[in-house]
Amino acid sequence: MKEPLPILQIKKPADLLLTNGTILTLASGSKPISEGALAIVDGRIVAVGAKAGVESFFEAARTIDARGGLIMPGLINAHTHAAMSLFRGLADDLPLKTWLENHIFPAEKRWVNQEFVYWGTLLAIAEMIRSGTTTFADGYFFEEQAARAVQQSGMRAFLGQGILDFPTPDSPSPAETLKRIEALIQTHSGSSLIHPTLFPHSVYTCSPDLLRRCRDLADRYGVPLIIHLAETKSELDEVLRKYGKSPVNQMENLELLSPSLIACHCVWLTESEMDLLARRGVKVVHNPESNMKLASGVAPIPELLARGVTVGLGTDGCASNNNLDLFQEMDTAAKLDKVYRLDPTVMPSNVVLEMATLGGAKVLGLEREIGSLEVGKKADIIILDLHRPHLQPIYNIVSNLVYSATGADVRDVIIDGKLVMQDRKLLTIDEETVLQKAQDWKEKIAGSGD
Repeated sequence: MKEPLPILQIKKPADLLLTNGTILTLASGSKPISEGALAIVDGRIVAVGAKAGVESFFEAARTIDARGGLIMPGLINAHTHAAMSLFRGLADDLPLKTWLENHIFPAEKRWVNQEFVYWGTLLAIAEMIRSGTTTFADGYFFEEQAARAVQQSGMRAFLGQGILDFPTPDSPSPAETLKRIEALIQTHSGSSLIHPTLFPHSVYTCSPDLLRRCRDLADRYGVPLIIHLAETKSELDEVLRKYGKSPVNQMENLELLSPSLIACHCVWLTESEMDLLARRGVKVVHNPESNMKLASGVAPIPELLARGVTVGLGTDGCASNNNLDLFQEMDTAAKLDKVYRLDPTVMPSNVVLEMATLGGAKVLGLEREIGSLEVGKKADIIILDLHRPHLQPIYNIVSNLVYSATGADVRDVIIDGKLVMQDRKLLTIDEETVLQKAQDWKEKIAGSGD
């Protein structure tokens, strides 16, 4: 009797296969997968698991050998001002109010135009991709030029058009700014990578009427509203003088506290205000390095997390940080509260890593799409080179990522299933041209005598 012929396994086609790496999915209850593999089709993850299993079902047009590295979700910078990379180091070591009113606002009035925003955003995106960020939430002017940079680079971004009571570099009035925002929202409706938002600067620079109009427009289109909130003691004092209420309570009075609000900084909060933010479902973005550099204070992040508030991590802009490396930001976020509270157990590494990944996704309302490596989610993925002295030995990979890794350890970056950096080489951005443009802007601004 003849032996039955073996059944041939027909493999499914994939666009991209990542293999030979340890996979940190950051899915709930998951553990690192050694010798793992991950398959991507049409920009989404279709398989993740042990290498033997994934490779037995999928063959890819292109394979990336992680060579013993780490495959993990891309980082999410939940608050920055990308184009301000061209103001990096312009006015350091100053209080926020002095920094803004005497230096940044005048510099923006004189220098910020469409080309400034385009090249400044490209410079920031190059830095972010190089350090493992795959999504960022922006707040600035001429955001259609930021969108141009995002489209060119393949980055994922939430683009918040900046709004203030007074004329801005791109609008003579708040009414004109709101028109620009509406046009931006309509232009990019349905985009996979570009998510327009509204960014009224703060309670002290936007009137109650303007804030209500921003809320109404955001609600009409179902987009987030992003704001600086309770960032400094001077903000607290100024809002109390103007409205007789704290910034948080003024926002509550205007009916702006809601799950669609993303509040950045949130340093100066009372216990009752933290309770209020939790009840209203407000999302918070922690920016520890900017808060430290501007001496704004230490945000009560452990207390907010204990109340169930969703918290993401941001770098703020280059002019007040002065870099966009979220690995460095994680290290700072984990250590700041330990020394401030004299308690080494607060802000453990797993909590901080979640803030920079799935926490950021939740802040932006994209937790079903990004933030962890799971079947069906968007393929926003980074590969780190672990074969480095400062990352060895590895007893706890999460601890090493937060306390030892830097953005320079990122080797490959994939956004929306597309490779945008391979072996530390940017594939969608002409880096030399961007660096030359940055130097040209520096010479122009420095040469003006401002």
